[in-house]
Amino acid sequence: MNLGLAAAGALLLVLGWKLFWLFVGVVGFAAGLQAAKLVFDPQPFWMLWAAGLICGGIGAIMALFFQRLAIGIGGFIAGSTIAFHLMLVAGYDAGVLVVLIGGVAGAVALYLLFDWALILLSSVVGTTLIIEAAGRQAPYAPVLYALLIAAGVIFQASLLIKSRKGGR
Repeated sequence: MNLGLAAAGALLLVLGWKLFWLFVGVVGFAAGLQAAKLVFDPQPFWMLWAAGLICGGIGAIMALFFQRLAIGIGGFIAGSTIAFHLMLVAGYDAGVLVVLIGGVAGAVALYLLFDWALILLSSVVGTTLIIEAAGRQAPYAPVLYALLIAAGVIFQASLLIKSRKGGR
């Protein structure tokens, strides 16, 4: 089990809504890691992680200083990452069109319904990272996937509701 991915996923699962910069940073890391695997696959492990960390750092900095732009880019990357993973889990090659459609859907959802979309996207991406770290071929993966998404959404929604009742 890759503890780094699992830890990043767990942070997103519980704090994705609260810390937008963390969401964009972790999503950038995951996208950078995936892209590096596709482009530089025979490279050493540290090189792939370096690419992920660079992308994640750029995403986190962008989220702090350029929030509107980060909302669109973060939503796009999250949506495309989710579409990519779901296609792999379903046993299909993730085509460019599916990844683009997922990205556009994620960007639009995050822009229009920021809080609730951020809760859902961070829960799904966090769960995806945890499942990837545990190994997506595990027989319990689909059940764990559903349970973790539900737990993340419920936990983060309770934080959102509390913050709206009593102020942040």
